[in-house]
Amino acid sequence: MFLRSTLLALILPVFVVLPGQAASEEDLQRLKMTGSCAFCDLAGAELQVSHLIGADLRGTNLQGANLSGSNLEGADLTHANLAGANLSDAFLTNAVFESAILDGANLSGSALYFTDVTNASLENIDIADAQVVGTPISVGGPYEDYEEDLDN
Repeated sequence: MFLRSTLLALILPVFVVLPGQAASEEDLQRLKMTGSCAFCDLAGAELQVSHLIGADLRGTNLQGANLSGSNLEGADLTHANLAGANLSDAFLTNAVFESAILDGANLSGSALYFTDVTNASLENIDIADAQVVGTPISVGGPYEDYEEDLDN
């Protein structure tokens, strides 16, 4: 019983904090003023049709953000969290998503020309009707998964 109540005491605050996550107003203003916002909290932000060409968004939390129709050409999103983000119809040419989290992101209709996704997590992304050129993203998962199937 003691262990159970201790675990609840440790876990409960996490559940109370997480659902209320929202973009920081200060960080949103910083992005609007400078066009960049490294290591910011922009979770859930409404940034559709934004012009973020060359923006420094390294380490930024963009989880669940709406960036549909945005221009992120050459933007640096290294180590950014874009889990569940909407990047549909976005222009992502030469953007850097190195070691970023894109799990569950919607990239449908996006232009991904020479986009760096080195070590990025790309589980369950939607790339329907996306233009993928010079970017190592494919339907069906990493090649290593197929090697294992062939060996069996």
